[in-house]
Amino acid sequence: MPDEPGAWHMFEYEGFDIHVLPQLKPIPEHAPPRASERYVYIGHVCRHGANAAVPGEAVHFHADGDDAFKTADDAVQDARHIGRSIIDGTHPDLSVLQLVSHHHLK
Repeated sequence: MPDEPGAWHMFEYEGFDIHVLPQLKPIPEHAPPRASERYVYIGHVCRHGANAAVPGEAVHFHADGDDAFKTADDAVQDARHIGRSIIDGTHPDLSVLQLVSHHHLK
């Protein structure tokens, strides 16, 4: 994986897709300059082939405010781990239960 932000990465896991976009962490206007760039991520989990832009079709997540990674790949790997925890039901706040029950109601 190239170490650059701007490209979505997708992983299949247990019938779901984990989509991750690494991004450069913004530097607050009055913050001192950093020695090197830091990365964060946004991502979502959806059923395989679902349109994440449709409300109720995806669980969205992002790096915590204090998180920062040295490389884009480090950010992607952390997000992949978070996505798996959402699918496995081990994430403390997020779950795919609404995706599964929403899918069966159609």
